[in-house]
Amino acid sequence: MTTVPVERRPDTHASVKKMNDLPGGAEPAAPESLDAALATLGAGSLIARLAGGAEDVRAAQALRYRVFYDEMKAKPDAEMARVQRDIDPFDDVCEHLLVCDTERGRGANAIIATYRLLRGAKARAFGQFYSANEYDIRPLMGYDGEILELGRSCVDRDYRGRPTMQLLWAAIAQFVFHHDISLMFGCASLHGVEPEGLALPLSYLHHFHLAPEEMRPTALPHLNVGMDLMAPDDINKKAALRALPPLLKGYLRLGGFVGNGAVVDHQFNTTDVCVVVKTDLVTGKYYRHYGRLRTAGDRGAHSSA
Repeated sequence: MTTVPVERRPDTHASVKKMNDLPGGAEPAAPESLDAALATLGAGSLIARLAGGAEDVRAAQALRYRVFYDEMKAKPDAEMARVQRDIDPFDDVCEHLLVCDTERGRGANAIIATYRLLRGAKARAFGQFYSANEYDIRPLMGYDGEILELGRSCVDRDYRGRPTMQLLWAAIAQFVFHHDISLMFGCASLHGVEPEGLALPLSYLHHFHLAPEEMRPTALPHLNVGMDLMAPDDINKKAALRALPPLLKGYLRLGGFVGNGAVVDHQFNTTDVCVVVKTDLVTGKYYRHYGRLRTAGDRGAHSSA
């Protein structure tokens, strides 16, 4: 996952109510298909769906390129620069969640946000998770139930208000319910490659949101950057929260944890942390924090995703 506007870094259902019709803490009715469940969600002209083919995936890659490379100054390889798309081998095995603005049409041009989702069964068949490039995630591999890696999230700069993020989370929740996911994880990013300049948010995450040992990823030894750069008593928690990207704050609101150690990603111009979220916490907390989808045209103040 990659946050800051981003977070790099993730069928349908007929009888599901809209999220804003559900009482707090309630779960949606079991749907018959995931596509139908996603179709029940919406915020004004915004809709959520899964990529339906190669054209959708290419459009998501193009959006990622604009955000990561043009806006955030990541460093593309020659092929990515040529095609103006963020591409890697994981795109072929992941499912791509999309948010579209119907006022921009129904095709690839309508895609304004994306999230890449990799289920455990597909990762095992492929041979690895993306996060394994930066973290030892073996503690997560024995977790009871299906697991889901989220990554490569980004939102068009004109749509970084609350409704887009709420719709992304509503759609992820439906995906979790549909596939009976027990645990979500992925690499979330803070902008910048100087950990000392990120001492406040990194120290806050380490001291107050460190994952329990039995489910704690650890940065690979040759990449591991210590996060405990400040003593707990020196941390202004409110200031630390303000310094976190909105998506990373969203994970914490859902009861999320972080792994041990950060990783500096010079290609993407970010400092990454590994986030872990138990979905039994999502069930209760999601609706309290993300359940009220706002309606037509209210994109709120633009902010990073």
